[in-house]
Amino acid sequence: MATKIRLQRHGKKGKPFYHVVVADSRAPRDGKFIERLGSYNPNTNPATIVLDFDRALYWMNVGAQPTDTARAILSYKGVLYKKHLEGGVKKGAFDEAKAEELFTQWLESKEAQIEGKKSGLAQTKESAKKEALAAEAKKKADRAAAIVAKNTPAAEETAEEEVEAPEATEGAENTEETEG
Repeated sequence: MATKIRLQRHGKKGKPFYHVVVADSRAPRDGKFIERLGSYNPNTNPATIVLDFDRALYWMNVGAQPTDTARAILSYKGVLYKKHLEGGVKKGAFDEAKAEELFTQWLESKEAQIEGKKSGLAQTKESAKKEALAAEAKKKADRAAAIVAKNTPAAEETAEEEVEAPEATEGAENTEETEG
């Protein structure tokens, strides 16, 4: 029986969620399957992948063919690299201890890369939040300045009217004095 490692779609419209399954190649996409290996959620950033590593490696070793997307997921989690290293051990290119050491180094670098992406996304989100707060504070200050500017001319006009009124009376007094 030809087996495939593929994705089985779940979730609502626009929010896909996938199960990684081993199924007969003739079975429908969301139909009968042999074993569920894990899940894949592309809605998160970075995508959330939960995978039973040992069972996925077992199925790869017994000849299950992954689809393109499943191959990308297995490669991301290191299943294909582990299979490649086991092939090197079988051929005698290096011993099993060396293979484990190489895989551990790869795994650590991959985890560091993922953490770097997560921290980069967190920094970007934090800086965007700070910029938004600064823009909001500037907008608030501009509004306050506009309100002050709007209210200030009204106060100046009243003060100017008070100042102009005594000058007018003084001018009238001056004209009376010169006449008499």
